[in-house]
Amino acid sequence: MSEIAQMDIGQMDEAALMRHPQVSYAFLRDFAPVMAIEHELLTGTMLSLHDDVTTALRTPEVYSSGEEAVRIGQIRPLIPLQIDPPDHAKYRKLLDPLFAPRRIAEIEEATRRLVVSLIDPVVSSGACNFHAAVAEPFPSTVFLQLLGLPLSRAAEFIELKDGIIRPAVSSLAEREAAMRATGARIYAVLDEVIAARRLHREDDFISGFLDAEVDGQRLSDEDIADIGYLFFLAGLDTVTASLDCMIAYLAQHPDQRRRLVDDPSMIPAAIEELLRWESPVAGIVRITTTDTVVSGCPVAAGTVVNLSIGSANTDPKFWHEPDTVDFDRPVNKHFAFGGGVHRCLGSHLARMELRVALEEWHARVPDYRLAEGVELTYSAGLRQVENLELAWG
Repeated sequence: MSEIAQMDIGQMDEAALMRHPQVSYAFLRDFAPVMAIEHELLTGTMLSLHDDVTTALRTPEVYSSGEEAVRIGQIRPLIPLQIDPPDHAKYRKLLDPLFAPRRIAEIEEATRRLVVSLIDPVVSSGACNFHAAVAEPFPSTVFLQLLGLPLSRAAEFIELKDGIIRPAVSSLAEREAAMRATGARIYAVLDEVIAARRLHREDDFISGFLDAEVDGQRLSDEDIADIGYLFFLAGLDTVTASLDCMIAYLAQHPDQRRRLVDDPSMIPAAIEELLRWESPVAGIVRITTTDTVVSGCPVAAGTVVNLSIGSANTDPKFWHEPDTVDFDRPVNKHFAFGGGVHRCLGSHLARMELRVALEEWHARVPDYRLAEGVELTYSAGLRQVENLELAWG
């Protein structure tokens, strides 16, 4: 029996459930696969079964990703996330080539140099907070360079990102107000950079967008800001959260870690399995455009629907032995990057960043562990681990 299968949800506090959300996922699938949510910070319906999540991801005409699905401080729909078909395809045609495997391969060497420059200074110390030393600055630097935002303001931008994704609030009204205020600051940053690039082009995404067209029409400054707002949030958080989750898992499972140290060629497969198991992006939000029925339960039009990616990625009706973390899993069609037409635009970039980070970290620090006495604290939603204190030597 697996470690997770032996856990009793009734004996776990909130922090323990955040560390082991798979227990909650199993409970939901068994007892509330379609669950109405009434919470001060969240209302709607949650879907937990793999089949139901798959259906929702693949039918955007019923489960829309439009602006009403999720409010994260934006004043217009974010491009391309909150643009549904058929217009969605027009923007993906413009943006997909920026993240194509060939383009990502071109920046791998520079990305590798960057992560090495972050790892090398901590190797001799015998300890570090991995989140602060590597997981946060590494992908943030990569993406700020790509987008064209000044690296000198990285700390400010990370604070703004956290103000949207992890606002310190206790009510929905506080949340909405905080996000609006933070969103206005993000737009101001983007507007400033767009104006600067109109005067002087550089080798970055924003400069490229100034001359880009969709359906024969140049992108407006508002279009560019709406693309940049989405990129800002996604690029500064998801890889950080994924690295946190992966290193935290490997620090607690030395046999699995040793396999990667002894055979680095296993790292890509390990990344896929840890994306499935950890599901750093635990849920995706949609809104129904019409009345529908899910697993026999009616769901009204206009309902905000939370698709539990973590639960779908561990559903035994789809996965063979889902509670076993198997780096040799032959087929791994997880939803860590979403699915359907809105599947993550930057998945190739994320995979490359994760791979080079794990390769270079394990080449230099092969025998790390959690520092003595550390009880990991995971954030909700995007599973970041700020207190990822490691020790070695």
